[in-house]
Formats: sequence, structure tokens, C-alpha cells
Amino acid sequence: MPLNATKKAIFAKTETTYGTAISTNATNAILVSNLEVQPFEGDQVDRNLVKPYFGASDILTANGRTRVTFSVELAGTGTAPTASAAVPHYGPLLKACAMSETAIANSASGGDPSNAAIEYRPVSESISSVTIRCNYDGVLHVVKGCRGNVRLQCQTGQIPMLMFEFEGIYVSPTDSAFADSIANVNYAGIADPKIFNSTNTTGFRFLSQSSVEVSPCLQSLEVDVGNAVQYRELVGCQKEVLITNRRTTGSVTIDAVLMATKNYFEAANANETGVLKFTHGTAPGNRVLFSALRANLTSVSYTESDNVLQYNIPFVLLPDKATGASSGDREFVIKVF
Repeated sequence: MPLNATKKAIFAKTETTYGTAISTNATNAILVSNLEVQPFEGDQVDRNLVKPYFGASDILTANGRTRVTFSVELAGTGTAPTASAAVPHYGPLLKACAMSETAIANSASGGDPSNAAIEYRPVSESISSVTIRCNYDGVLHVVKGCRGNVRLQCQTGQIPMLMFEFEGIYVSPTDSAFADSIANVNYAGIADPKIFNSTNTTGFRFLSQSSVEVSPCLQSLEVDVGNAVQYRELVGCQKEVLITNRRTTGSVTIDAVLMATKNYFEAANANETGVLKFTHGTAPGNRVLFSALRANLTSVSYTESDNVLQYNIPFVLLPDKATGASSGDREFVIKVF
């Protein structure tokens, strides 16, 4: 009987010890789209032998690894925070993309407990890893020691997405009854997504003019965390996927404005940095804030939509310049609340 291409399930959980596969259960199910598993990738080593006849030489494989990519809807948990906020199902994935996870306790009195949140910020050390399990209609792929990169993609009229790409240590796939995966899938604690539009998405700001934050009309926004992911397999050392650097970049497409409102051309010329932020979602428990303090413009070009003149503006997100032990990292914060 052929395997069904539509029957898939994926689970992810933070590892206790790097590279040691950790068991997963219903609460570790991840709701994804565009799932792709490259079960085995490796570097090909050609023996390139000299022979007295035509024909290929053996190809040996080194550095066997597995790649997993998928998209996750940018949404909350669906549970309004009280004294604390619930961790979103994609939290372990963000941590494995070199981010910290911090629970912010509620300090507000009465009404909307908006101070209770789960915050994610970039880090440069103590980076988590996850075990990912993918069941393809009875064929189970266990990928351990996974670390990776994530891109945020927001387009007006669409569902905003977190687009993940992970590398992990190859483990030979096994047969595992798909009925077991179905029984262990639990998508509770995952809020329905909201369309990225003026009703659901508020507080968009991009740089400032005369110390006042500018709020242009936003068509699209993309942020690439830009982790440098490297698989290493050295003699005498454990196999490991490393994140060795980060350069966070992105772009916005906004309606063009008069220079009196904001001269983005001069902002790019003067190497100006400034705020980039928005909040998606309006209901407690299904809101996500993205905020960066130092967006550095690299260029500005014209484009258009519906015969309306627009700017396409690429940028780099710079680390916070704060002094003291908290300086560095902090290019952005993702807050789920």
C-alpha cells in the first residue's frame, strides 16, 4: 500500500543534553505548513581513482545530517494571561534559533494583564537545541541536536508567518505506526491566526521625525534573523550543529510620504537608526509584539502598488548600544502576550 503524502505530523521539544534525542508527546505537537524534510544530506567525497578503463569511482559520504523546514503562523496561545502568560507552541523553536525565553510576570492591577508575557531575545551563548520528530504516514524521522534560523514574513492581507529552517544530526528513519502519531497530536494552546491588516495589526512605527515616531502605511515586512548555521563533525568531538554568528536584516514596503513627514532618503544617507515595531493581534493571549530599537537603513528605492507610489527599504537591525552587562545582542524582542 503506498504512503499518503498528506498524512504528516511533527513534534519538537527542547533537549536536556545536546544531541541526545528527547521523547515527545501530545503537548509538543507543532502546527505547521510547507513542511519539508530532507532526510539525508552529506558532503560527497569522490575517490577519483586512476584506472585503465572508463567509469566512475566510488562516492563516499561525510558529515551526514538532516534538514527540516516549515512555516508556523504568527499567533498566540489563545489563553489570556493572568499572573503569567503561556508559552507558545513554537517557543522551543525560537530558542533553538539562538533566542532566550523569559516569562514576564503581570505587574498591572485589574483589567487587561498586558504586562504578563513571554519574551524572546537574541543570545550569543547557551543556545538551546531541539529534537524534531516527523512522521510521514508511518515513516518516523527523528532529528536530534537541531539548531537553525527563522524569518518573519508579513504581507498585508495574508497570515504572518515564522519560517524556520533547521539542521540536525542524522538518525536512520524507522517504521512507526502513524496512528500513534495521530493519537499524540494535540493542538490545544494554539490560537487561530489573524490576517495582517489595519484591524488586527496596530502600532506600526518606522524611524522618527523630530523625535516623533513615524507611522507610515505598511504593505509588507520581512525580517531574517540571519543565524550562521554550521554542521561540524570532527575527530574526537561530538557531532554538533553550531550557530556561529548573526546578522539580522530585513525590508519594509511602505507608502511614499512627503519629505516633511519623513525623508527616508536622507535617513539612509546619514546612516540613521531608529525604531521598527508593530503589534499583531488585539485579544489578550493572541497578541505578538515585534520591536527593534536600531533599524539601520541601507538604501531606499521606489516601487508602486495600485498606482500608489511606495518605498522599498532594506535595513539591518543593530545590537542595542546599552552599556553594562546587558549590552550586546538585543537587536529585537518578540513578545507573546
